Amino acid sequence: MQSDIEPPRPVRVAVDIGGTFTDLQVFDARTGAVHAWKTPTTPDDPSLGLTTGLREATERFGFALADIGLLLHGTTIATNAVLERRLARGVLLTTAGFEDVLEINRHVRRDIYGLAPDPFPTLIPRDRRLGVAERMRADGTAEQPLDEAALPALLARIDALDAECVAVALLNSHASPAHERRLGALLAAARPQVPVSLSCDVSPEIREYERTSTTVLNALLLPVVQIYLDRLERRLGEGGFRPLIFLVQSNGGVCSLRTAAEQPARLLLSGPSGGALAAGRLAQMLARPNLVAVDMGGTSFDVSVVQDGRVSVVTQGEIDRLPVRLPMVDMRTIGAGGGSIAAVDAGGRLTVGPRSAAAKPGPVAYGRGGTEPTVTDANLALGRLDPDFFLGGMMKLDMPATRAAIEARVGTPLGLSVERAAEGVLTVTNASLGAAIRLSLFEKGLDPREFALLSFGGAGGLHATDVAAEIGISNVVFPRDPGTLSAYGILFSDLAQDLARSRLCHAEPASLPAIVESVASLSAEADARLARDGIPPAERRIELAADMRYQGQAFELLVPWGEIATPNTAALERLVKAFHAMHRQRFSYANPGDPVEIVTLRALATGSLPKPRVAETQPATRPARKGTRRVFEGGAWRELPVWDRDALGSKDRIDGPAVVEEPFATHWIGRGWTATLGTGGALIASHKGGAAAEGGMA
Repeated sequence: MQSDIEPPRPVRVAVDIGGTFTDLQVFDARTGAVHAWKTPTTPDDPSLGLTTGLREATERFGFALADIGLLLHGTTIATNAVLERRLARGVLLTTAGFEDVLEINRHVRRDIYGLAPDPFPTLIPRDRRLGVAERMRADGTAEQPLDEAALPALLARIDALDAECVAVALLNSHASPAHERRLGALLAAARPQVPVSLSCDVSPEIREYERTSTTVLNALLLPVVQIYLDRLERRLGEGGFRPLIFLVQSNGGVCSLRTAAEQPARLLLSGPSGGALAAGRLAQMLARPNLVAVDMGGTSFDVSVVQDGRVSVVTQGEIDRLPVRLPMVDMRTIGAGGGSIAAVDAGGRLTVGPRSAAAKPGPVAYGRGGTEPTVTDANLALGRLDPDFFLGGMMKLDMPATRAAIEARVGTPLGLSVERAAEGVLTVTNASLGAAIRLSLFEKGLDPREFALLSFGGAGGLHATDVAAEIGISNVVFPRDPGTLSAYGILFSDLAQDLARSRLCHAEPASLPAIVESVASLSAEADARLARDGIPPAERRIELAADMRYQGQAFELLVPWGEIATPNTAALERLVKAFHAMHRQRFSYANPGDPVEIVTLRALATGSLPKPRVAETQPATRPARKGTRRVFEGGAWRELPVWDRDALGSKDRIDGPAVVEEPFATHWIGRGWTATLGTGGALIASHKGGAAAEGGMA
């Protein structure tokens, strides 16, 4: 299969930049081999760690930088910029009289009993929010025309505020963007050096607060992301190395640099979504349509759900309490990773996270100046990690310093031995991980017993069986190269564009002409965007979905509709039936006799990128059983078997408690669990008495 954007060079690289490590997956089309690699993240300039990792990979796996034709890049640059408030100076232009939408928000109080609740963050202060004389009605007709004569005075105020970017979110622009587009054109002509973000381009949907918040975030990220992209292109351009670059979006697809530069808010969940992509692919490979995917890295624990073979997607998320009205992978993130810091608070309570040792200085075991014990340190102190084989032997861990830190910071304050203190750290951590998984399933009306746990991330394998046992899951899947699985998911990603049209109507045959018109408009625009990105017609796919609710409800459910060119009565009936079924599953009831409304129609435009044809990995010819190691388990030090993941064969059976090691991850097989190799080299652990057959429903 050839694509207009397929590069002729043989190597494809996927990169996931995390808080502690930068993960790479390298595919070489000449051999079909896929290689995994890790290198420390460089927080001050993530592009430096990326290029360092690429050069290390070329030396390790025998290819040249000039061989790389395609670079797929997941990044946390947008997320970190928001969390750390490293944003541009922005100005918000909105309809006169609506300058306080950001502060009014939704009157939501998270701490309903707090006498002094924290106010919701507002990224643009009141004196930088300017009213524009105009008014658009909810039906898309103009009540007051845009006052273009006031533009010089408006420009003077923007100049006086030294604006680095401008967000434009006018009232009801989702119904008619005419005023917004005209104002945007006037600003671009008068101040071409100041980037402008229009809500009708970023999030053309109802709900003024969410649309305005998303547009503001997008505007404030424009200069930040552009600086990073320019720096990345300069670094990648050194020595004639110029691959075709795509960035991962929050919806799990990738986009061109042009799209990322215009709508950086789509990158806010860029990095973690790669793991969800991999989970969807593995669900098909393993014939396990129900998976809970958990990604435990150095700083965070991300939970996503694959149900009936589909990765859950939501139309709105949030970052640091700021709503983002854009499609994104449905993911719950908590501050629990290998670098999460363990401490005893003033009340004598053991806490773990959300503070993290991050990449610098890292856990005490890294020997880089860290003094506060972490989850990684606890695993090392209990013997679950080999101090001489961390990252495949690339990094030596400092056991004496680790034990001393746990004793001083946790053991002594609680009156516990080092071993008991380390066990306490893992118990607290596992309880937090289990709670995040339960909530992710229970809020969707799902039963953990019907799911298998997909464990990945550099730290995930050390906790998976214990967490699964706690929440009633009897099967755990450890995929190949779990430490870089998010990058693996990115390696197989497709280009994706999300489009939406808010048009409130009843889901009944009388509304079909309006629905058909909206679908035709969405499909035409989606097809045009894929064509602009160089996707040939045969590789384009457009799927529809609808935000739906019972009349009178204040929230909607996203209901997939599939590939429908022209909706008819039968297709509409199927959509309504699917809504009732989803509502029943989510809320335990449905009202088939009540009128149903379509609030927003959506189109997901997918451009298929060429897929790597990966050669099957053969087990190493060395013995699978490496030997034994002293591990603290069940209240005592025991000699437990240690297995080599890369040498495991189909006949090997691992009975817990045991340790399984591979270059970039270590797995703990708990007591009562048995692990064997399954499809695609995945290691499948099953709990005695509750195991499902490998490859079937969990």
